[in-house]
Amino acid sequence: MRIAEIFRSIQGEGRWTGTESVFVRASGCNLRCRWCDTPYASWTPEGGDFSIAEIQEKIEILRVPFPSSPRSPIPNHLSPSLDLVMTGGEPMMFGELVPLTAELRAAGWRITIETSGTLYLPVACDLMSISPKLSNSTPSAACEPHWVERHEARRHAPETIRRLVSEYDYQMKFVIGRPRDCQEVEQYLAEFPGIDRGRVFLMPEGVDLHSLESKTAWLEPYCARHGVRFCPRRHVEWFGVERGR
Repeated sequence: MRIAEIFRSIQGEGRWTGTESVFVRASGCNLRCRWCDTPYASWTPEGGDFSIAEIQEKIEILRVPFPSSPRSPIPNHLSPSLDLVMTGGEPMMFGELVPLTAELRAAGWRITIETSGTLYLPVACDLMSISPKLSNSTPSAACEPHWVERHEARRHAPETIRRLVSEYDYQMKFVIGRPRDCQEVEQYLAEFPGIDRGRVFLMPEGVDLHSLESKTAWLEPYCARHGVRFCPRRHVEWFGVERGR
């Protein structure tokens, strides 16, 4: 399985925000989002190929708590982490994820899988964190004409979404860059009336505090009015876009 990085940090988005976790970032993606903040796992995938045993060994080393610092949001009294986040890129591209998650579950890890909801694998998972891609994700036709059609054809897979939300505990996270994106979310949710709006998170697009704050000013009140949850991007607030955090 191709891995860009394995690191220990703190979950900055969604239901388990604030949870100290080990992150395994798969390298490779079937989409090419315009605003992707991990291009080293999608547009220009980096990393090496590791066996399941090698990945497990690297993960287990990170069970040991690391020391805190005055500038870190991570308290120094936490017990060894048992939360693990499989992210990417798109981890569901890799068949090795099935035996890997089974082994990790057996070892006592609580597993989140972060996925675009375009691919299905019968993985062991405690929280399926699905981030459907809206039209704002489509790359520029002027800059990436060869990816526009492929991205558009792949970004919405309704049968996969239905299967994931029926088989797993889930949350839905949408990246919002402009007010009309919220209308698109409503159209999306109308296609899936069984989705619990209490599990739907809208988060501002951006990789700097100014962008996030300017969008938060109107997005957070929108969420309160429409019965969905606002999702701050705490990891950007805490660490910026520093890799491995």
